[in-house]
Amino acid sequence: MKRLSTLTVALLLCTLSFAQQALWGGAPIVSPEINSDNTVTFRLKAPDNMKVQITGDFLPTQKIQTPYGEFDGPGVADLTLGKDGIWEFTTPTPLSPELYSYSFLVNDLKMMDPSNVYSIRDVASTTNVFIVGGERADLYKVNKVPHGTVSRMWYNSPQLGIDRRLTVYTPAGYETSSKNYPVLYLLHGMGGDEEAWMALGRSSQILDNLIAQGKAEPMIVVMTNGNAALEAAPGESSLGMTAPSMQLPKTMEGSFELAFPEVVDFVDNNFRTVKSKSGRAIAGLSMGGYHSLHISKQYPDMFDYIGLFSAAILPNQGVTSPVYDNLETKLKTQFDKKPALYWIAIGNKDFLYQANNDYRKLLDEKGYPYTYLETEDGHIWKNWRIYLTEFTPLLFKQKTA
Repeated sequence: MKRLSTLTVALLLCTLSFAQQALWGGAPIVSPEINSDNTVTFRLKAPDNMKVQITGDFLPTQKIQTPYGEFDGPGVADLTLGKDGIWEFTTPTPLSPELYSYSFLVNDLKMMDPSNVYSIRDVASTTNVFIVGGERADLYKVNKVPHGTVSRMWYNSPQLGIDRRLTVYTPAGYETSSKNYPVLYLLHGMGGDEEAWMALGRSSQILDNLIAQGKAEPMIVVMTNGNAALEAAPGESSLGMTAPSMQLPKTMEGSFELAFPEVVDFVDNNFRTVKSKSGRAIAGLSMGGYHSLHISKQYPDMFDYIGLFSAAILPNQGVTSPVYDNLETKLKTQFDKKPALYWIAIGNKDFLYQANNDYRKLLDEKGYPYTYLETEDGHIWKNWRIYLTEFTPLLFKQKTA
């Protein structure tokens, strides 16, 4: 019996070994390969009669036309056919520390890198990703520091008439302490959802690392779904596996803003929070910056810290909601109450740059204090990750007279 068992195990191991060899088909192709000088090499095995290219945000930008206007998009570069049918491209210069995304184009057909299992979805586009470490990019990595907990939770919204999902980050030590924590409400852009800041923004890694370094206060971060007609992210609701889209109802017409106190009440009732204005911040990118602007002025006693990241400013023509009425009157009320921080950031190539300049001009004319950060590049996640790393260390500090 023992002999039979040994033979069975040996046969099983032999079978597994053969299966692995058949599965991998020889030595794996390494792609991407981050070289010692921070140049990066990409490889793809493809027939020699193909046009093989790469597109990614590490390449010089090019203008692309979309249904929403003209934007700076990722550039394109050709791969060169080498030995064994492997196409290759190495960046001509070292890449700066950053999280990058890319895809291959084979005869103009976009495809993922089969040698890279790491990918991110941004609305309806999926790309491979990699990190060139060092400097700020080390904040985007999982490092050997205490880690927070990430939960997906459902709450009921009577205002919207549905149950909805949000993502909550609690800092390391939350479960074993009895203290109350301040809360940052972190909002996504158009077409995004409650997963966007986690996946594309690296929010939990950034918070873990900044808190461990003593640069940010331990805080709860609540990442909502700003599409008021949806329960949750695509594939995570009763709608099933519907296609992600930017053409969604109830996004920037007041519904989300009017229903937002329900989110705050849910969080205050289910977590140990600082239940006061001084313990709450709200920030968001693009549409989320728009929501942050209008929620914070609609409820001037709710948030002491406001962050507008590449924010849309005013509603589209023809949109009516009590949220958007009397902008200047509501801003006066908000700034009369002296928020601890009003923070605006945008890239100098962002299509919303002029709208932000006009808004800052209004704030300047009224004498309302704010902090401003201008970066390079446009309406991209690279900037929004930078803004999160700059904004969070400013939160929940003791006010000065």
